[in-house]
Amino acid sequence: MAFNQQTISPANLNPNTGLGVSIPFNNTSVFSSTYTTQEVVKTNLINYFLTNPGEIPLNPSFGAGLRNFLFEQISNVTVDNVRAFVQSKLETAFPMIQIDSLQVLTTQQDNNTLIVQLKYYIPNSNINGNITFQF
Repeated sequence: MAFNQQTISPANLNPNTGLGVSIPFNNTSVFSSTYTTQEVVKTNLINYFLTNPGEIPLNPSFGAGLRNFLFEQISNVTVDNVRAFVQSKLETAFPMIQIDSLQVLTTQQDNNTLIVQLKYYIPNSNINGNITFQF
C-alpha cells in the first residue's frame, strides 16, 4: 500500500531554536529569528531574488540579479523574459523547490511596474508558500 510520506526537518522539532533571520529587519533588536524551515525557505528566496550577483563580497555569485530588468520597456517579450529568468534562477539555485505557479503581471502599466507572483512547494514536505515582488 503506497502513501505520500512527509519529510520533517529535525530543526523543526525544537521550536526554541532559531534557524535564520527574517526580512525585513525591523525588530527592536534589528534581527528577528525564524523558527521553522518554511520561514527560512521564504526568507532565503526573498534574499536571493533581491540581491544582485557581486553584492556580497565573500560570495560574488549569490543573487538572481532581478534588478537587471528595472529599466526595460514593459512588453510581452519582457514579461516572458522575466518569467523565464525567474524560473531558470529558481531551478539553478533552489533545485529542491518546485513551482506551483509563476505569474508576471503588468496590471499597472502607467506606473511601469511588473509584479512577479511565485507560489512554490517542496515535494514530500509540508513546506509551501508564495512570494510577490514589484519592480
